Amino acid sequence: MGFAHWLVARKYHEGLNMLRIGIVGLPNVGKSTLFNAVSHAGAKVSNYPFCTVDPNHGIVAVPDARLEKLGEIFHQSKIVPAAMEFVDIAGLVKGASRGEGLGNQFLHHIREVDAILHVVRCFVCDEISHVDGEIDPVRDIEVINVELALADLARVEKRLEEERPHARSGDKTAAKRIESLEKIHAALNEGRPARSAPLKKEEWEELEGLNLLTCKPILYLANIGEEEASHPLAESAAALLEKSLQQQEEILVAMPAKLEADLAELTEEERREFAADMGITPVVGEVIKACYRLLGLITFFTGVGAEVHAWAIPAGTRAQDAAGKIHSDMAKGFIRAEVIAFSELESFGSWEAAREAGHIRLEGKDYPVQEGDVCYFRFHAA
Repeated sequence: MGFAHWLVARKYHEGLNMLRIGIVGLPNVGKSTLFNAVSHAGAKVSNYPFCTVDPNHGIVAVPDARLEKLGEIFHQSKIVPAAMEFVDIAGLVKGASRGEGLGNQFLHHIREVDAILHVVRCFVCDEISHVDGEIDPVRDIEVINVELALADLARVEKRLEEERPHARSGDKTAAKRIESLEKIHAALNEGRPARSAPLKKEEWEELEGLNLLTCKPILYLANIGEEEASHPLAESAAALLEKSLQQQEEILVAMPAKLEADLAELTEEERREFAADMGITPVVGEVIKACYRLLGLITFFTGVGAEVHAWAIPAGTRAQDAAGKIHSDMAKGFIRAEVIAFSELESFGSWEAAREAGHIRLEGKDYPVQEGDVCYFRFHAA
């Protein structure tokens, strides 16, 4: 598990039940349009910088075809998907780390999210101006990355100033923190994100309160034109964006945000018909799932009860902790977990048939829940 995923998992297990994806980018790149596509929230979209000042928030269900089948298996009509919160953050501009364009306020909003969805403009439209006058996705990526890094650099340098007097007075813990901070400082000065600094887990733990922007996991979304919807990243500026990321750890997806936002306003049947007529496959669901993976989350299911429910947990979560996400009493009185993989349960057609065949496993509190596990937790009631 990388540091970014470890940090998300730590926050999650400390009681944060809804993880946040921050939609970030320059002004007029399609952030609010993308937000509308994923959340159906109808955020205001305009052709001028800083149309969005206060962040828009939307709770977004994670698409999962397995839920419908589980509803049939458990004879449940109520189905609850896993969910994340998306936050539409106002556009950053060059100089944001120095306060340009309300930069300090917007950087604060980014600090409050758990991962970043960086929208990069790869479409050409004369009616929508670009803040720098022309489309250049590679340059745009650099502008945002530099501002995030400069903001982190200022925070690290401030922390170094605070720690040095303690180290000079003989505080060994402060001296160790300085060593860690200097490694991060070096990475940032070399143009690398803070998360690339060679720190051990315990060193990161000592510095967790820094909440550095470039420690957050990031996914790049190339906002392409409608004419490229059936051939994403095949041509035009989107190809430049892909090339610029080939040697980096970040993930890349492509989506025509305006087209997907328009589709979001239609009924399910209308969406299918419209997409078929245009010869495209809507990808907004894949973007949502990519963000889910970006957070290092997996899904387990419950169905014995009043509803079929998908639960989001960090990979590696123990069975007892997973039970606690349903109800704290389940974790406190945990006895065991009855577990079967979704694919196995689907093949048997019912929980009872799987049990009779001996395919329901009994797992203890330290069992690491796996992606797609269907679980029934037995516990002592308080």
